[in-house]
Amino acid sequence: MNQKPEININAGMSCPIPLTDYKNVLLAHGSGGKLTHQLIQKVFLSQFKNEALEPLHDGAMLNINGSRVAFSTDSYVVSPIFFPGGSIGELAVNGTVNDLAVCGANPMFISAGFIIEEGLPMEELWRIVVSMEVAAKKAGVILVTGDTKVVDRGKADKIFINTSGIGVVDDDIDISPKNIKPGDAIILSGTIADHGIAIMSVREGLEFETRIESDTAPLNGLVREMLSASKRIRVMRDATRGGVASVLNELAESSHVGLMIVEENIPVKEEVRGACEILGFDPLYVANEGKLLAVVPKDDAEVVLKAMRSHPLGIDAQIIGEATSEHPRIVVMKSRIGGTRVVDMLSGEQLPRIC
Repeated sequence: MNQKPEININAGMSCPIPLTDYKNVLLAHGSGGKLTHQLIQKVFLSQFKNEALEPLHDGAMLNINGSRVAFSTDSYVVSPIFFPGGSIGELAVNGTVNDLAVCGANPMFISAGFIIEEGLPMEELWRIVVSMEVAAKKAGVILVTGDTKVVDRGKADKIFINTSGIGVVDDDIDISPKNIKPGDAIILSGTIADHGIAIMSVREGLEFETRIESDTAPLNGLVREMLSASKRIRVMRDATRGGVASVLNELAESSHVGLMIVEENIPVKEEVRGACEILGFDPLYVANEGKLLAVVPKDDAEVVLKAMRSHPLGIDAQIIGEATSEHPRIVVMKSRIGGTRVVDMLSGEQLPRIC
């Protein structure tokens, strides 16, 4: 009788630590920028690399008994837990819904895991739970399983939430950065940096003439309109941590093409632009929670744009650039003053605990 090989769970303990250039984890490792990618590539992928994980999309695309399924997970540690336009609860539901939606999936079921600090007021927990229920109904998903843990006072920061979700992908949809071709149009669904600046306005006690609110929202309805207009959409991504700049760099790197964007075409609310100037932030790197980027064939760009503008979450959609065979894997922006500059990936941490 054949014996199963023994597995030594401590086998990797004596292996050299991966070359991450850092002896300790930094806040910047959670920024969605260069250090996040280094952490993923050199620590996590070095151990977990597999065919489903390798694309590093917002969700894994799986084939289960002939059905195409998207599966995604995310954790939320935003501070403060209530902010203008939303809460950590809404963020947790919408974030996972959006990760599934930009995979081309129809989100169906989600889970929720709660890590709660002892001492959290029960009224605040209730507000979060209610906000999640409302967000789930709005997105058309059902919370079907979950988990709750409570840790000692001072061992967390009020509450952390993890959500996972699954959705079904139609057979005629193929969403992947590898589909991008020179000449394709880049479309942004609306104004950027709203979420990040809404969080910072609370943290720093900033007051503006116009109230700046988070853009947290479920994007699956908008995505359905887009896919109804064209099944040839190359790729979609929601621009969360690291903002639009990080997503564009990820797409350029994965597709091996260059991306050219036009600063004048990127929608930013004036009050948000002003706040970014005060705080020293570039809106391109500030997190969003209800905006997506799509790359579509040039011939389909106008019909997709029209479909997006017909939806409440795509009213301000704009074509902001195109893919090019020039400068492969590099994102370049034409500035308002007529020059060009490279839009690199964020190297540090602008806004910790933003989602």
